[in-house]
Amino acid sequence: SFILSQEKPWFLLYTFLSTKREMEIFFFICLSPGEIVVNEVNFVRKCISAESNQDDPWGKLICTNFKVSFIPQEAPPKQKSQLSHLLLGEHDIPLTCLEQVVTVNDTKGKKKVLGSNQKLKFNPTELILYCKDLRIIRFCFDEAGPESARKVCLAIAHYSHPADLQLLFGFEYQGRRYHECKVNGSTPRGGMQTPIFDRPSDWDREIKRTSASEWRVCSINESYAISPSLPEYIVVPVSLADQDLKQYSLYFTDRRIPLWCWNHPNGSALVRMACIVDPLHQRKIDQRIFTAITKSHTQRSEVIRSDLDKCLPNIQDIQSAFVKVRQICVLDPFEESEERWLSSIDNSRWLEYVRAFLKHSAEIVYYLEGKNVSVILQEEEDRDLNCVVSSLVQLMLDPHYRSLIGFQSLVQKEWVMAGHRFLDRCNHLKKNYKEESPLFMLFLDCVWQMMNQYPAAFEFTEAYLTVLSDSMWIPLFSTFLFSSPKQRAQHLMDFAKNKAIPQGEDQVVYFPPVWEWSQQFSIKDQTLFNNPMYVGKGAACVQNGEVKTFRRTKKTYSSTLRGTATLMRNGLKEGEDTLTRRGSLVSELKSEFSAVKDESPSERFFRDWFSRPADQQGLLIPLSMPSHVALWKLFFLRWVPEACIPRGGPITAYHKLSQLVDEIEILQSQLRQYKGPSPGNTPLPSPSGPPSDQRRMYFKASYPDDPATTPDFFTSSFPFTPVGNLCRRSVYGTPISKFLNGARIWLSTETLANDTV
Repeated sequence: SFILSQEKPWFLLYTFLSTKREMEIFFFICLSPGEIVVNEVNFVRKCISAESNQDDPWGKLICTNFKVSFIPQEAPPKQKSQLSHLLLGEHDIPLTCLEQVVTVNDTKGKKKVLGSNQKLKFNPTELILYCKDLRIIRFCFDEAGPESARKVCLAIAHYSHPADLQLLFGFEYQGRRYHECKVNGSTPRGGMQTPIFDRPSDWDREIKRTSASEWRVCSINESYAISPSLPEYIVVPVSLADQDLKQYSLYFTDRRIPLWCWNHPNGSALVRMACIVDPLHQRKIDQRIFTAITKSHTQRSEVIRSDLDKCLPNIQDIQSAFVKVRQICVLDPFEESEERWLSSIDNSRWLEYVRAFLKHSAEIVYYLEGKNVSVILQEEEDRDLNCVVSSLVQLMLDPHYRSLIGFQSLVQKEWVMAGHRFLDRCNHLKKNYKEESPLFMLFLDCVWQMMNQYPAAFEFTEAYLTVLSDSMWIPLFSTFLFSSPKQRAQHLMDFAKNKAIPQGEDQVVYFPPVWEWSQQFSIKDQTLFNNPMYVGKGAACVQNGEVKTFRRTKKTYSSTLRGTATLMRNGLKEGEDTLTRRGSLVSELKSEFSAVKDESPSERFFRDWFSRPADQQGLLIPLSMPSHVALWKLFFLRWVPEACIPRGGPITAYHKLSQLVDEIEILQSQLRQYKGPSPGNTPLPSPSGPPSDQRRMYFKASYPDDPATTPDFFTSSFPFTPVGNLCRRSVYGTPISKFLNGARIWLSTETLANDTV
């Protein structure tokens, strides 16, 4: 029997099959509203084991207009505490997530990378799917009908290469949701907490929160009258009139006038802008913009400019490094020699670029915090590198952005509304590989580096970051689907006309952001996003038997964090071994930050900061030496079986910490029964029962009267199970680099046909 959750708006499709053994088998597939099956093939084997196929599941391979689904004949036993997706099953891959579709014929020694509307002259015996989330999935058609196998491969290749943006499943899905909401009278936008910054009120709140009294919300770009890539509402200096801004916009790339990002309490501002296209007006426009920003500073401090195009790697370099590190981590065998493998990772330059962005962002922090001057981040189009650096600078300076809602608002403000080219950089339509670049993935990696160094400063977990990266390849949300707010509005307007949806209704233009996590995960599963070690504003702790609340102190650096198990000094937990294989961190820090006669002000600033305990609710500066930047294993190695640690790894520590947090809450609840709340105490859970799933961690501590439960067992890749979602090179014996390389030069069919399998 199969019980479908009421939270899933899915349908059941039953298929009756008769196997060679004359056994009757029922398959089921969950279809979302608007989803249809376009092709299918029976008797397919999903390859799991590299040594033998005894454990490989058999089932049905289905291609819909949304995903590729494998439906096993016998469902494997489900892990007790596994993240359950409301839109995708364990064996489902969204079509947008497919990087390549490769067909293989063992007997003829042929292979082919399939694209849209291509012909396949041989019947495939294998199908290998390379996914953008780093999965490699292999199917064998040993017992399947050859013609059916060929048709399903062509269907997968065709539907994974949409000719137009509106052919992505998200439009059909949201159109169906619109009609359902219209019939039921419900509003799909209810319950959103993350500001979208598509209205003046969101910007006003941000101005007030950062005390940016000399800045105002400007509406000259309403209906995108000035720039097609800017949001309708932007924040500009009070001293600049709308008429002047309209005139200045003529001289900027894509007419992108400077954008306010954030204000420091000392009055300095972080601003981003595109390049001025007319050199004759460069000095004149610069002077007026700089003067206006200077006037917005309470101390009329100077303004400096940082040209990111000159000091950071370009998008092609970042893409090349990402492809190399992906090949090393997933596509090639995991080397037994750690030294050789680590040197290969280093040679990919990915970690070098992560360090470069962290280091440059810290330098910007020095000017804003240490020198009390405003900073302009300049990039040719202001839509790529500026997004990364401006976000990292604010993350280091403002603890608000290290909370879950704050982080989501940061991404919405600095990436989505600022016009990052998600459609092109993610290459959702698979049309222009030269424009593809994992800039948002680079940003998430930089965030993880900071989380790794300061584990108590962030409200969210690395599981949240990984889920967020996976959401880029689910085309049901507006966050990562469009290259600008105008493009989003235009496509939704065109879609409404095509679907005969009346204009002027709110639901028409509503394409939900990814921040509506309830569409993907239950409230219980969303608690996996919570960091049990988080010491945030308002987070409760116990001191001397009293419940205290952490407050942000006025002294940014000198305040000592109380109530945590460890203090962070020089990015290390006190008591940890400061020695690594590559030498002493202390000696590295001394060479980097030691006091010398010709020490610059910036070096003195960083040395002074690292000499004090880190305030989790103050300024955070990441260490960016090579030995401090690590590979994000949960993202890069989660599908590699050699890298998984059964019943161990970070998830085991997370499990124990979560249980400790819950036990503390239970004890606090019991204490309240004997002692009334004192003034200033943080409200505690009701003594009548345990807190709700929404407040507690995923792994609950049990009450004394609760029945005993079997312990949970996890691997280091939790909550992502690698079983059935991997393919080793040794299985099919061909170098993967032929199919996936930085230059994107595919081998011709004739060349592939001459290769031996």
